[in-house]
Amino acid sequence: MPSAAGTAPGKLPFVVWVLAACTFLMGTTEFVIAGLLPEMAGDLGVSVSHAGLLITAFAIGMIVGGPAMALATLRLPQRRTLILALAVFALGHVVAALSGSFTILLMARIVTALATGAFWAIGFVIATAAAGPGNSTRAVGVMIGGLTLANVVGVPIGSFAGQFTGWRGPFWALAVLSALAAAFVGRFIPTAEQRAEVSVRAELRALRQVRLWLALTAAVLIMGGVLATYTYITPLLTDRAGIAEEAVPLVLIGFGAGALGGTAIGGRMGDRRPTATTITAAAATALTLFLLIPLSNSPVAAIALVFLMALTGFTVPPVITSLAVRFAGDAPTLTSALTTSAYNTGIAVGSAIAGQAMDSSLGLTGPALVGTVSAALSLLPFIALALSGAPRQARIVTQHPGSTHAQEDAAPAPSQH
Repeated sequence: MPSAAGTAPGKLPFVVWVLAACTFLMGTTEFVIAGLLPEMAGDLGVSVSHAGLLITAFAIGMIVGGPAMALATLRLPQRRTLILALAVFALGHVVAALSGSFTILLMARIVTALATGAFWAIGFVIATAAAGPGNSTRAVGVMIGGLTLANVVGVPIGSFAGQFTGWRGPFWALAVLSALAAAFVGRFIPTAEQRAEVSVRAELRALRQVRLWLALTAAVLIMGGVLATYTYITPLLTDRAGIAEEAVPLVLIGFGAGALGGTAIGGRMGDRRPTATTITAAAATALTLFLLIPLSNSPVAAIALVFLMALTGFTVPPVITSLAVRFAGDAPTLTSALTTSAYNTGIAVGSAIAGQAMDSSLGLTGPALVGTVSAALSLLPFIALALSGAPRQARIVTQHPGSTHAQEDAAPAPSQH
């Protein structure tokens, strides 16, 4: 893998941008179905709510499959693992596009999620190692930015294209694009690249660290808070703020723009001041979600707060992911997968609780209240991390072209102030 030393100061290796493009495709496939559900339900002969299981199945596949696939592919070369994951990802979309059976389509979604989990686990490790200790959080931010951009650009384009080509059209497009992505990954990660000499036992041993579980808990809570509110933001905007239904997509684009800005801020600030960045962002997220409760009856305030909750909430994930990989030392693969699982767990659990809150006497502001509590609770693990201090040496496993042995770049731990 190209080392950070071979990259001009302030610039990220091109491989990081290639990985971000791949996460863009994977983010698109996870959420594009939301805009295609009615047509898919009608074509497959199921109800719309039943077709929604295609989204749930993908999330479960990511939660469970990410760590499982990380361990299963542990001894494979990183380059081969990424290409294999993209190949399976492409094949899953081909099967889905050809199938007329809901059950087969559901299975294809699960397999696709497993491939996505494997890609994310290895991709984060490669990105942080390629960028070097000083830019690892920024590299993670760029990768997560690919996922965020999928919601801003990929999902709307996929939904729009599906209106003209049918729901199978976006699946064919994603299959072709992921096959091309596999070729790019093969080109920009050297053939001689080999996996680090780490074992399943070493990966599991890395899970003993309390700091790692604090970071994972924070990941669940902060994403659960933001996405619990976002999942039910449309009825809040239309029924409470009085925004026209036709204008809601523009507000959601604003959310996506805020999320992109947040990942950029987190990527820039996280390497230098991880504790200050996460605590400030989490507190700002909780405050923003709380203000959404009384102020969401104003269209202007609601639009501004939707943007701000994305800006503040998405500042945190790049920092958490980078810290989790650092905490794992020379066994980061399983940790990286668990971080992704933590985000998806927060989304699944937070959205479920928010749905119950909206059906209660809290009404439309129920999800925002759930989000406020969840984001506020994330401050507890963040403060505990700050009090626990940082390791003197953070080790990032790197591998250099022409060598089949792992090396370790020792770097001072990021500043905690």
